[in-house]
Amino acid sequence: MTNSQLISRRELLVSLSASALLPYPAILSAAENKMRGALMILSTPYTDDDQVDFEDLAKEVRFCAQCGVQGVVWPQNSSEQRYLSSQERMRGFEVIAEASRGTGMSVVFGVQADDTQGMINYAEFAESLNPDGMIAIPPTTANSLSEIRDYYKALCDITAKPIFVQTSGGPDIELTIEFLVDLAREFPQCGYIKEEYGNVHERMLALQKYQPDPILSIFGATLGRGWLYEMRIGTDGVMTGGAMYADVYAKLWDFYEKGDELSLRDCYSKLLLIQNLDNLIPGVRLWVMQKRGIFKTTKSRRGVYSFSSMQIAEIEYRYNALEPYLVT
Repeated sequence: MTNSQLISRRELLVSLSASALLPYPAILSAAENKMRGALMILSTPYTDDDQVDFEDLAKEVRFCAQCGVQGVVWPQNSSEQRYLSSQERMRGFEVIAEASRGTGMSVVFGVQADDTQGMINYAEFAESLNPDGMIAIPPTTANSLSEIRDYYKALCDITAKPIFVQTSGGPDIELTIEFLVDLAREFPQCGYIKEEYGNVHERMLALQKYQPDPILSIFGATLGRGWLYEMRIGTDGVMTGGAMYADVYAKLWDFYEKGDELSLRDCYSKLLLIQNLDNLIPGVRLWVMQKRGIFKTTKSRRGVYSFSSMQIAEIEYRYNALEPYLVT
């Protein structure tokens, strides 16, 4: 996303005054906020000898584009980012930037690190590739909200593009609503929130009171398991590790935008049906990646996955229910 595509706060307030009678979704449309919809956190593929498979990573990007999602994100926890070397992360940035060119999808790079200097190293390299935005988990070494603020300030010194502030995954420090609002007021590009902390829906509703100034977008996560409710209460999208079902997430957003509540509910229920297997059959999501021809292997640096004939039968039984919503 270029700076010209982002509406200024002054322009936004003018549009609000002129659009006082419009429903809230129409106001967001008037703001031309690209950061809405289904943003898929890419999984990281590996070769049989445990190297990052950059060929499959590019294939995953193209698959997401074919599915019609609004954007891709990499690397986050769903991407096994803590298992990746800095060289692998930076090479992945390059591969994704190239593979996404001309697709129309937004590209958001994860630049988090354990400390500010590590984040700066990733962010400076990411910025050179001109992504549409960045996301950063708070630094694990931070001991206070003040240190976390300084971390995001340093990121804002590098990019004027949208920055997603993730509210979980860092130190055991709550990013309070007051902190998030004050941060976005001081640094407008931090008006994008990936909300994952505590009572997420209560916090989402609290953040909505500050939309569209200074909070611009509120995204859910957790594999989209709460997305139906989150759409109905008016959040802006989902950012989660669901590339293997990217077409289903794209359909969900399309049904929501069209107001097709019956199709939305049916599609969502079919997605939950297979997501329910995540805790029962470890590695099921990678198995689906391989089944769909996106990944060559089900390799992971988290562990070794194998599947019995009974487990495969159960995965396929539930996967087949998604067929009406799949692009291939």
